[in-house]
Amino acid sequence: MKSNEMLKQVKTLLGMEVKLEQMKLENGTVLEAEKFEAGNEIFIVTEDERIALPIGEYELENGMVLVIEEEGLIKEVKSSESEEAPEVEIEVEAKEDDKEEMGYATKEELAEVKSMIEEIKAMLEPKKEEELSQVKEELSSELPKEVLAELSQPAVEPINTNAEVVKQKVQFNIASKRTLSTMDRVMSKLNK
Repeated sequence: MKSNEMLKQVKTLLGMEVKLEQMKLENGTVLEAEKFEAGNEIFIVTEDERIALPIGEYELENGMVLVIEEEGLIKEVKSSESEEAPEVEIEVEAKEDDKEEMGYATKEELAEVKSMIEEIKAMLEPKKEEELSQVKEELSSELPKEVLAELSQPAVEPINTNAEVVKQKVQFNIASKRTLSTMDRVMSKLNK
């Protein structure tokens, strides 16, 4: 159990009401805090749990900007109009540059690239076979017949996957002239 949940339970047991405010970000994410002021803890509300808000700046639906410098703690709440106008322009320019570098491909472009790759593969495959046959011819002409015969044989004997189990009968003749006990007779019958 998290410390915030335990604190909330203690407050409810002592009769202290905990009223949490909720606000939404521009993208619709629900945030929850006692008060949206500097120094208060803030969480993202999900179906199952509350998660501490990560470090960064977040714009609320009402136009205010929430600054988080330590995970889950509000540093300040400021209006977005006064300071963020120039920053928005810079971010837009950066995003346009990112689109050039990290653009997503369309289905047509992917199909085109795929066909190009297949063409390249088709061009390379015959060359590989031709090159291999040329290399074999060169090697066969340069190497003596003894070496070629040795190279044509498999390097390692193939592994037999159907191994036959061979039982070896082990007999001990320790004190063979003594009289047999019941245990000796049982063991001798088991060994047969």
